[in-house]
Amino acid sequence: MRRIGRVLVICTGNVCRSPYLERRLRQLLGGQDVHVESAGTRALVGADIEPGSTVSLEAVGADITGFASRQLAATMLDGADIVITVTQKHRADAVALHPRALRKTFTLGELADLVRDADLAHAPEVSAAEPETPWAAIVAEVARGRRGLNPARTAAESDISDPYGRGSAAYALMSTEIESQLPVVVAALTPPAP
Repeated sequence: MRRIGRVLVICTGNVCRSPYLERRLRQLLGGQDVHVESAGTRALVGADIEPGSTVSLEAVGADITGFASRQLAATMLDGADIVITVTQKHRADAVALHPRALRKTFTLGELADLVRDADLAHAPEVSAAEPETPWAAIVAEVARGRRGLNPARTAAESDISDPYGRGSAAYALMSTEIESQLPVVVAALTPPAP
């Protein structure tokens, strides 16, 4: 089976939304050749996952150990096969930091919309790709090629709400918003059987 490759998830402080999404992707893509990491555009460098996100991750059985917040760097964007942000602002910040990342950077909601009805296994990008091309890079290329086929979401429809400094209801809303998009994205990131 083709390796998935490197997935980078971005939010602001890298303590609530992106760690939640990172750890859920690791959990749901477990057992495959994938490397999922996260970073923040204004990271609380070295901080652990916020307790509200920890509670949500523990509720779904995801691993919360060994996390430390990291500041987003251009080298991270360059090395990723696909970049998933939690808001449109984070996508813009990532592209401003490393313009070539535009081709492979999507909000979670945008990515879900772009791959929802795509026949990834039979996409022309698959047959054109080298055998060693990571699947995430192929998914990014297919998604990029589908931009403009459907109306894009507004920021209000696309962005995952920030629970930082708010109560448990805000963390529950964050996890619900992420979880509603995850099945489509995880299915797309899972390489088809040969």
